[in-house]
Amino acid sequence: MSRFRLVPTSAQESALLEHCGHARYVWNLAVEQWGMWRRDNGPTPGFVEQCRQLTKARAVFDWLRIGSQTVQQQALRDFDQARRNFLAGSHGRPSWRKAGKHDGFRIVGPQAGRVEQVSGKWARVLVPKVGWVRFRVSRALPAARSYRITRDRVGRWHIAFAAVSDPIPAPGNGAVVGVDRGVAVSAALSTGELLNCPGLSESERRRLVQLQRRLARAERGSNRRQRIKAAIAKLHARAAARRKDWVEKTSTDLARRFDLIRVEDLRVTNMTRRPKPKPDPAKPGSYLPNRRRAKGGLNRGILSNGWGLLVQRLEHKAAGRVQRINPAYTSQTCSRCGHCAPGNRENQAFRCQSCGHSDHADLNAAINIAAGRAVSARRDMPAPMSVKREPQLTTSA
Repeated sequence: MSRFRLVPTSAQESALLEHCGHARYVWNLAVEQWGMWRRDNGPTPGFVEQCRQLTKARAVFDWLRIGSQTVQQQALRDFDQARRNFLAGSHGRPSWRKAGKHDGFRIVGPQAGRVEQVSGKWARVLVPKVGWVRFRVSRALPAARSYRITRDRVGRWHIAFAAVSDPIPAPGNGAVVGVDRGVAVSAALSTGELLNCPGLSESERRRLVQLQRRLARAERGSNRRQRIKAAIAKLHARAAARRKDWVEKTSTDLARRFDLIRVEDLRVTNMTRRPKPKPDPAKPGSYLPNRRRAKGGLNRGILSNGWGLLVQRLEHKAAGRVQRINPAYTSQTCSRCGHCAPGNRENQAFRCQSCGHSDHADLNAAINIAAGRAVSARRDMPAPMSVKREPQLTTSA
C-alpha cells in the first residue's frame, strides 16, 4: 500500500467530505440490515441485493443520486468483505462509522487509473465528481487498479494506492539476527545494537497532559472542547507518524543487512487487551483499583514501540526470511552457558548465577532468539549458544 499526502482546495475538500458522508451512510445502513437478522426471518440481503436496493434509493433521493455510484457501491463491497472476515474469525465485527473518525472512500476500475504526474514533486488524480486533485509525490507512483482516499482526525487527506511492492532481495551473506522487542528498548539486536522508537518530546508530553486536563474541564459539545480534542489528535498523529517512519526505516535496514531475521512469536493483540477486574480480598464486593491502570501503562508502552507493525513490515519486505521463535524464557537464559533461572535477570541487567556472565538483558535475549532456541516449559538445559556479536553498541533514534 503506497500512501501519499493529498492537497485538495477548499471546494474540493467539501466535495470529498460529501463522498465520505455517502460512503459512511451506506455502510451504516448495511450494518443496520445485518443487525436485524433473526433466526426465524431468514438471511439478510447480500452484496448483490444491496446494490439493487442502492439503485432504487438513488432514484428516490436526490442527495444520494448526486453522489458517485462507485463510491457508494464500494462501501457495500467493503462491508461485504468485512463481514466475511468476521465470519472467518480473522477480524472483529463490523461496527458503525462516525463522522470525523471514519472518513474515507474507495475508487476502483478504470476511474482509478486517471493519475498523472505533473512534476517531480507533484501529481494529480481525477476523483469522480470532484475533479483533478493534487497530491505530493514522495516515491515512485505504483501501477494500481484502485485507491482509497481518507481523512484523519487532524484533517489531513491521504490517497493510498492498492499495490503490493516487491520484497527486498536478500544480501546473500548468510547473516542471522535476533530481534528482542521491549518497552524500555524498542528493539535490541543480537549484533549489539539498541534501537529506540521516537515518540513525543518532553515538552510535547507536558502539553499533552495540559490538554487532557483542559479537556476534562471543558463542557461537552462546546467549541472549546472541539478545539482541545483537535489539538490532542494532532499530537497523537505526530507520534504515530514518527513511529511509522521509524518502523519503515528499521525494517528496510534489517531486510537489506541480514539473510535471516528471527523475532519472538508474540501475540500483541492478546497482550494489549484490557484486563478483567480483579476482586479485592480485603474488601468483598470491590475490585483492586490499580490493576487496570498498571496494565494500561504497559499496553501504551507496547503500542507506542510498534511491536506488531515492525514484524508485519519485516514479513512484507523480507518475505520468507522472517522466523518466529518461541519466546519462553529467552530473557532468563544465559546466552553463554545456557543456564536458566528467574534470578538471572534484574530489570535491564542480566547476570548469570552459574557462570557470572553479565550483559544487557535485552541483548542477551536477542542472542538467544538469533540462535533459534528457546527453553521449554520444563526448563531443560539447552546447549551453549554462540552468536557472533559486534563489540560496539549503536543507539538509533
